[in-house]
Amino acid sequence: MTERRAFLILHGKQALNEEVRRAVVKKRKRGWLLDVRLTWEAGDAQRLVNEALADGHRQIIAGGGDGTLRDVAQALVLAGNDASLSILPLGTANDFARSAGVPLDLDKALDLLDVPARTIDMGAVDGQLFLNMATGGFGSQVTANTSEELKRVLGGAAYLFTGLSRFSELRAAYGELNGPDFHWRGDLLALGIGNGRQAGGGHPLCPTALVDDGLLDISILPAPQEVVGALKSLLEGGLGIDNLFVRARLPWVELKSAQGLDINLDGEPLRAEHWRFEVRPGVLRVHLPSHSPLLGAVAVW
Repeated sequence: MTERRAFLILHGKQALNEEVRRAVVKKRKRGWLLDVRLTWEAGDAQRLVNEALADGHRQIIAGGGDGTLRDVAQALVLAGNDASLSILPLGTANDFARSAGVPLDLDKALDLLDVPARTIDMGAVDGQLFLNMATGGFGSQVTANTSEELKRVLGGAAYLFTGLSRFSELRAAYGELNGPDFHWRGDLLALGIGNGRQAGGGHPLCPTALVDDGLLDISILPAPQEVVGALKSLLEGGLGIDNLFVRARLPWVELKSAQGLDINLDGEPLRAEHWRFEVRPGVLRVHLPSHSPLLGAVAVW
């Protein structure tokens, strides 16, 4: 019988999480050998992935939020190994896990270890990889400025609370985007470049994105004055704003902003004037539910 063995890389904040401990013990009683390690500082995910692979592990679990998931996924791809990744969603938003249909129940999430892994894409920008989404504009500022204390108290609602409290600061940023047969330039309020579908605590910026189509979904919320007015009216009326977006699906896109643009990369804030985003097709093997909304290709076991 094939040995059932996995390596859990757990965000340091979850060290005393009794629900995690209980789920790990339960999985061990079902015959799984689970090694657990904690991250404390930048670079730990890379080091721990390398440690796991050197020890012969073929299944790695990322236990944390979108940032931890990105770090572990990137480390696996950079290692050039075909070991597979499972997700234990323990963050505030868990945007990728939610859009992928990964259960938030920890026992059920760990049960995905027994589901065959699927090959999926990752995004890349300036040498960094991302699994879920790069966001720019007001939304990325809200994500970057939502405090850890507020997230601890309010959970995912913290992003909405921060956004509403800073609504008076709503400002447009100028950007120019170029890709294959695609060009757009102007003032924008929000930008999503997605491998996954949602960011910022549940906002579906790229609602039809797939992780196995070899493409990135581009969503732009323009900001001429009439759109800003429409946006405020829609929000006040509790209506959606989906019809205001400019959308495209591209293998790569370049973004230029003379004033510089704040980008949030799966939780990590970055800033520059020129970016090139591209997809890295089929570079990662992940255990996802067979019915995951993010999967478009037919499974081949």
